[in-house]
Amino acid sequence: MKNVAVFGAGRIGRIHASNLAALPGVQLKYVFDPVPAAAAELAQKHGAQVATIEAALADKSVDAVAICSSTDTHSDLITRAAAAGKHIFCEKPVDLSVARAVACGEAVKAAGVSCMIGFQRRFDPTFNDASRRLAAGEIGAPESLIITSRDPGAPPVEYIKASGGIFRDMLIHDFDVFRWILCADGDEAAWLSATASVLTDPAIGAAGDYDSTAVTIRTQKGRLCQINTTRRAAYGYDQRFEVLGSLGLLQCGNHTPTEVVQWNAAGIHADKPEAFFLQRYAAAYRLEIEHFFECLQSGAPFKTTVADGVAAQKLADAATLSAQSGQPVLF
Repeated sequence: MKNVAVFGAGRIGRIHASNLAALPGVQLKYVFDPVPAAAAELAQKHGAQVATIEAALADKSVDAVAICSSTDTHSDLITRAAAAGKHIFCEKPVDLSVARAVACGEAVKAAGVSCMIGFQRRFDPTFNDASRRLAAGEIGAPESLIITSRDPGAPPVEYIKASGGIFRDMLIHDFDVFRWILCADGDEAAWLSATASVLTDPAIGAAGDYDSTAVTIRTQKGRLCQINTTRRAAYGYDQRFEVLGSLGLLQCGNHTPTEVVQWNAAGIHADKPEAFFLQRYAAAYRLEIEHFFECLQSGAPFKTTVADGVAAQKLADAATLSAQSGQPVLF
């Protein structure tokens, strides 16, 4: 039995706590949140105890921690958990500072523990099948990737102010997908150009951020990637990508609540995409936690590491700089 502490009882913490509690051989022992009522509610739901971070890390029976707290706490908690000898699952990003993210990786390595970063899209069954088929050579050599990533609505402005900006908060996932799908053979970004606008809510601009972006990346091998995003899609959570290869195309479409399509004299009607990421990536969140414990058991490497978090953060920093300066960034 592996005992786990969850730090953070917000919506991500609740997702991971539920998935942890359902895993055989795993016991959710402690929950911490700076809001005591949130910690108490989640702990009671899953038969855990409320504890401070210090108490959870001091308990030698705790094998691992799941860091689901606010972004500005991630690097500190990774470092403290590593020093305490705990294995670590941490939601993205590692830190908004690349230097601090690199330092986290060094701390994890020095402590001899394992650390997985939560880029859940790599565990989405649809996206993962596309990756598998690409690796199997079904469309030949990959040449270009188009990613569409559109939220149904923006988060509160107070969240945006502390998020690090849309490139570091929202597009961090898309930069990881770019590296996973188009650069699986070790290729990396060589040139990046980003532009951004405020089209959905002036308050987002007043907070110093953007709500709509377009990014183009060229890799060292000349492959091309285009990423388009917005924080407002009236029809739901729009998550698609297609990768073009020398022998064909792999296309990943949206998930919908049902696959029923109605045809009648008025037209053809289907469900809108899933409402938001909680629904769209429900399976991915479950599968990534399973992967975390399977790797701890077997000793196999994680699919998503601190190094992946650092690489995605560097792309996010470059996109932020390009959008602000109006100039491309060379790597």
